[in-house]
Amino acid sequence: MGGYSLEHVRPIGFPDTAGPRDIHVDAQGCVCAEPVAGAERIDCRGAFVSPGWADLHVHVWYGGSDFSVRADEAGLNRGVTAMADAGSAGEATFHGLREYVLERQRETIKAFINIGSIGLVAANRVSELSGPGSIDVERTRRVIAANRDVICGVKVRCSGLVVGQWGLEPLRIARAVADEAGLPLMVHIGEAPPAVEDVLELLAPGDLVTHCFHGKQGTALFETPERVTLACAAAARGVRFDVGHGAASYSFDMAERALAAGFKPFSISTDLHQRNIRGPVYDLATTASKLLAIGLPLEDCVLAISERPRSVLGLESARNIEVGSRADLTVFELLASDLTAADSLGASRNLPTLFRPLYAALGSVLQRVPDKAGA
Repeated sequence: MGGYSLEHVRPIGFPDTAGPRDIHVDAQGCVCAEPVAGAERIDCRGAFVSPGWADLHVHVWYGGSDFSVRADEAGLNRGVTAMADAGSAGEATFHGLREYVLERQRETIKAFINIGSIGLVAANRVSELSGPGSIDVERTRRVIAANRDVICGVKVRCSGLVVGQWGLEPLRIARAVADEAGLPLMVHIGEAPPAVEDVLELLAPGDLVTHCFHGKQGTALFETPERVTLACAAAARGVRFDVGHGAASYSFDMAERALAAGFKPFSISTDLHQRNIRGPVYDLATTASKLLAIGLPLEDCVLAISERPRSVLGLESARNIEVGSRADLTVFELLASDLTAADSLGASRNLPTLFRPLYAALGSVLQRVPDKAGA
């Protein structure tokens, strides 16, 4: 007994899928060919089903950093089955993040370890990269080695407000640590110095640039034709660009300029934390809706919140609806809307269509997403 059936769903974001279908999940959380006796049956009425949504940039080390949210506020209750904490913990605090968050949540949560030892314990009040004593390379190596199952990369905040006069040196150190561990970097860009041109020179295929559409005057990546060309060239050589909306790092104008130049982000993420969860970010669905509204095609939006970020977390997506695979799915609809939404600079756009998650399916767990999710 047990299990559930998602009836009349339309797969999207999977290879080689066609037409509506029913997805049956047994009591052990695996997709099966036929309905299970006594299973809960959900008529999804033609809603979409995609690989489980994955948010590649959240802050969920609640209590370990002064601005993190509880993981429950970012996960299944928002249609998100997997996420990555983006540098809330450095080597000195990673054990707490693992024990009290990563190991206790139903969602799959991995983490980018901050190259700064203290992580974001007091983000933007106490810099984690104030000088050479802020990084302990040997301890960071040891923490990575002991936590390879949950560490998906190395995070470095590479903006003037964080590094001050230290410039590119934290990035160079993070580059060496990541290369030795065989992990990608996630690099936060923002205010100069250092210049974004110099940052991109140090990045390799598979690395991630987060806050790619920030609109900070003088340093925005898509502010000049020369930087647009630079970003496109970096993407062509395998550098991955992540939205990372945040409280101060998403500009409709910059995103529109990028799309007009033929540039598409690799992943759409929220940078969700206490200072933006009640606006302007709200959740992953609202963030994806903002990209859809300015012209990013639906299929690209879905891939950017599912298959692509899942690949960074080492999660398989192609087989998620095949018999025998563990269920890891998000059921959602596209809802007509007259909502006006703001970016991080206060500019607004109409969102005629909203992503509205309905169910998050993760193994034997089927979570109905509360109607309050979203802006």
